[in-house]
Amino acid sequence: MATILCPLPDRDFDPTETAVPWKLLVEAGHRVVFATERGDVKPTCDPLMLTGVIFGQLGAEPEPKKFYEEMAASEEIAKPIPWAGLDVYAFDALLLPGGHAPGMRQYLGSEDLQRVIAAFWATGKPVAAICHGVLPLARADVLRGKKTTCLPKYMERTAYMLTAWKVGRYYRTYDAYVEDEVRAALASPDDFVRGPRVLSRRGTREDDSPAMVVEDGAYVSARWPGDAYLFAKRFIAKL
Repeated sequence: MATILCPLPDRDFDPTETAVPWKLLVEAGHRVVFATERGDVKPTCDPLMLTGVIFGQLGAEPEPKKFYEEMAASEEIAKPIPWAGLDVYAFDALLLPGGHAPGMRQYLGSEDLQRVIAAFWATGKPVAAICHGVLPLARADVLRGKKTTCLPKYMERTAYMLTAWKVGRYYRTYDAYVEDEVRAALASPDDFVRGPRVLSRRGTREDDSPAMVVEDGAYVSARWPGDAYLFAKRFIAKL
């Protein structure tokens, strides 16, 4: 059994990108330890991903929502540990979920967490990051020489343009696009893998054909919630 560290913000993480890997990891016999900035708040997901952003659409699918309900009721997420003072050698792998709502900035922009991530990366143990979860790796300056993907610019821009009339800059976490910031942290333009264009088809437990992940050594990255199942399977394979 492996013990996986999963940092989260106090609120607004993506339920699919967190709960699908959690569910598959637990089913495989592994243990997930959640961590928040202070360890004093039970983290909660972005509520619009449960209800739908506009007209009940652009949210999580039914099965990931069910997994999130299970995860939210677990003892592990009710008692997160703080980022400060983490012993990275106590964990076998690191999982970095994404999310785009404002509460994610606590996690995406934390220099303390970036130091933890850099220390963990130096151990050479498996690291998995999906969507915005690649940003802390870029900001920790550990991706040079690695191939990676992240939320593609066309996805982020399309989601913003479709919903700005209703939810403003909800889909624009920062002024810079995620892809642009990640690309700037790489050693070569060829190290970024955008993957095929997709806007609606999502991978499932049974069908990985719409999904894509990028693997480079012990590192696994994925683009968006539609990759979550394949992302979790490839991560588990590295454990």
